[in-house]
Amino acid sequence: MKKHPAFKKIGLPRLLIVGCGDVGMRLLPLVRERFRVFAVTSNAERCTLLRAAGAVPIVADLDRPASLARLARLAHIVVHLAPPQAEGETDRRSRNLAAILPDHATLVYISTTGVYGDCNGAEFDETRPVAPGNLRAKRRVDAERVLRGWARRSGSRLAILRAPGIYAAQRLPLERLRKGTPALAASEDVFTNHIHADDLARLAATAIFKARPLRIYHAVDDTDLTMGAYFDAVADAFALPRPPRLPRAELQQQVSPQLWSFMSESRRLRNTRIKEELGLRLRYPDVAAFLQGLKG
Repeated sequence: MKKHPAFKKIGLPRLLIVGCGDVGMRLLPLVRERFRVFAVTSNAERCTLLRAAGAVPIVADLDRPASLARLARLAHIVVHLAPPQAEGETDRRSRNLAAILPDHATLVYISTTGVYGDCNGAEFDETRPVAPGNLRAKRRVDAERVLRGWARRSGSRLAILRAPGIYAAQRLPLERLRKGTPALAASEDVFTNHIHADDLARLAATAIFKARPLRIYHAVDDTDLTMGAYFDAVADAFALPRPPRLPRAELQQQVSPQLWSFMSESRRLRNTRIKEELGLRLRYPDVAAFLQGLKG
């Protein structure tokens, strides 16, 4: 009698994906043949989708610690993709997760390059100290600190992947361009960093096996563009009008505080570690390569 595929995976090591959204769904095909994958969702309606993608869905909510009991010691390999809650300076969700993680585990955490704050366009590697400039980034710094503490106490291996703006075919600023939302004047523009969602998923899968303990990695591609130049490139690729440019003081009055926080920080992150230590070869080396592929 032929065994059901799910039965064949009983003997595989277990992998838990916490926060299985877009990047998590891209990660699943990369790991489901090597692991028995459990995917956490707070939305029971997503269980069918997760099951079809090859995961065992678990309904739990990082904001409700009691719902996490069934995750305790479930898997010794964890990919943490869930963002912090939307308020405060601490990440309660990572605290709740760390409380039930097993000892001697492997954890890959997707953080953000926003932890560095505004760097005035400086280029740097992972040794630069963090300097978060808003509450959203402070929560991420707190999450990193909490998870590092857990890893040291439990004898576990932690890799922190600091990701910038994530893009993909369905994650481009097309609606913004159609609305004509302005960008900064070229003379005042900021440098931004990028990673394709597929490459971020590949990086997370690679980090499970190759990341050094308590290591930080810049999950960024080779793009070296200002924010306005990025918008222009996307607009040109989709035959949309380029955004109007405004001086900094005028633009700040026209966009939301959250959008302004993204538009007021400038930095360029080196990605040598992901190439040399993890051996990752980017599928999309930069935004231009991706956009050129859309035309082909």
